[in-house]
Amino acid sequence: MIWIYRLLFLPALLLAMPYYGTRMIRRGGYSKDFSHRFGGQKDLPPVAEGKKRIWIQAVSVGEVEAIAPLIDMLSKDDNFEIVITTTTSTGYKILREKYSGKCFYAGIFPIDFWLFSRRAWNKLKPDICVLMEGELWPEHMHQAVARGAKLALVNARMSDKSYARYIKIPFFAHRLFHKFSKVAVSSEFDMKRFSVLGMPKSRMICTGNLKFDSSPAAQLDESSKIALRKELGFAEDSFVLLGSSTWPGEEEMLIEAMQKLRGKKIDCRLLLVPRHAERREKIIPLIKDMPHHVRSNSKQAPTGTLVYLADTTGELRTLTQIADLAFIGKSLPPNVGGQTPIDCAALEVAMVYGPNMTNFRRVCQTLERENAAVKVCNAKAAIDEIERLAKSPDSRAALADSAKQWHCSNIGATEKVYNMLKAML
Repeated sequence: MIWIYRLLFLPALLLAMPYYGTRMIRRGGYSKDFSHRFGGQKDLPPVAEGKKRIWIQAVSVGEVEAIAPLIDMLSKDDNFEIVITTTTSTGYKILREKYSGKCFYAGIFPIDFWLFSRRAWNKLKPDICVLMEGELWPEHMHQAVARGAKLALVNARMSDKSYARYIKIPFFAHRLFHKFSKVAVSSEFDMKRFSVLGMPKSRMICTGNLKFDSSPAAQLDESSKIALRKELGFAEDSFVLLGSSTWPGEEEMLIEAMQKLRGKKIDCRLLLVPRHAERREKIIPLIKDMPHHVRSNSKQAPTGTLVYLADTTGELRTLTQIADLAFIGKSLPPNVGGQTPIDCAALEVAMVYGPNMTNFRRVCQTLERENAAVKVCNAKAAIDEIERLAKSPDSRAALADSAKQWHCSNIGATEKVYNMLKAML
């Protein structure tokens, strides 16, 4: 099976190169340690006696942030040497800033072609290899098995799209998932899906979601929140509507909602944080005719700013703390998947999202059951719900309080994952 993957990989990579190359140029920062993508990581010495080297791959910013408590636990355990890699330039920047003193080595994940993967494995020499969520790399996994390293999948989830794809190729799925020694799934729902695809139940443990345990952000006191609102050009008593990790089409809905509220004498200000900062060129024309400010030009906005475009990375959790209401992105059609609602819950911010939160299906079901979030069916319904909540501080406070309680009740996945990895020693 691996030879079929190897034969198909290069043509697929060449076909995808224009798309991903353009994205890399727009996003920037990819030149840093670019050789790592071809297996050019540092040649590490043999593992110290009495230790095991664990290689954790955290694809992008969300995963890099989510593993923070786990890295804290592992770094305090003398049994482990920690190697961490990531795929995106933004993830790599945060990885270097956050974990440089806690891990043995930090780098960029190699392209999943046998030559590059084998070269990286020859240099990093891990004993345990950890992948996260739904990111499965066949060559990387093959190298692990061929070298006798143990494979673990943590925070594992199975999206609708992935499940539909794997169910059509059960033989391939069975062989792929059987490579894992252990799988820590984020919900019972995901455990059932992995089981259907051939993963033995004896190798799975339901730990919950690691993202519940990651620190949401440095908590801002009231004076800091006032100062941040001033930095964004917002009035202290204005109603701040946050577009959290928005995708195409959602900014238009939020602009319409803001204008509707302002037409009804509510001093609404819009804080847009797109999921991909390079989309700024598509968003700026939408707001050019109203007082706006772009954060990448300067952090300080003029007083009276109505729309603040935060086209930067790694600041969403801090900016969320000044919001009165958040809309969670990638949830309105035609977007599918959804961005995480967990940070808003942890920060006690009321939230609304669309119908397509498929990547967080179980999370959202429990949120809605606890009256901790509001799901809407389309853009018009989102505008109506935003208006209703903007006019009702009590309703927003009830949502926010329920979300915070819900978040607190779900903490604890990190210790379960840590114990699982320690048992693999």
